[in-house]
Amino acid sequence: MSGELMNLKILLPFRIFCAVKNVKRIISETRAGSFGLLPHRLDFTAALIPGILIYETEEEGEVFVAIDEGIIIKTGMEVMISVRNAIGGTAPGKLRDAVKKEFINISDQERNVREILAKLESGFIKRFMELHHE
Repeated sequence: MSGELMNLKILLPFRIFCAVKNVKRIISETRAGSFGLLPHRLDFTAALIPGILIYETEEEGEVFVAIDEGIIIKTGMEVMISVRNAIGGTAPGKLRDAVKKEFINISDQERNVREILAKLESGFIKRFMELHHE
C-alpha cells in the first residue's frame, strides 16, 4: 500500500522541518481557501498562506503543523512544501494562536519595514538627482 501513498517534505530556509513517508492526505490553506490533497491528484503548485497544515499517516494519524506563507508543489507521489517557518507538536488550538501571534504579526512588521525602506530609497534617489542637477 505504501506505493499508493505520498512522501511529504516541509522545507524551511535553512533546514528540513520534516520528511514523512506514507502520507494518506494533506490539507492546507491558500488565498482561495482550504484544499485537500490525495495521492492520485494531478501535479500542481500553489501559494500557501499562514495557517494550519494537516497531514495523515497510518502510524501517526492526523498531525497538525502551523506554517508560515510559502509554496506547495506536488509531482507524482512527492509533495514539497517550502515555508519561512513552521511549528509542530502542540494542540490545534495552540497552533492557531501561534499562527496569529508569530506569522501574521511578522508579516505586518515586514510590510511596515518595506514601506519605510521604500520611502528611504525614494528620498535618497530624489536627493541624488537634486545633487546631480546642481
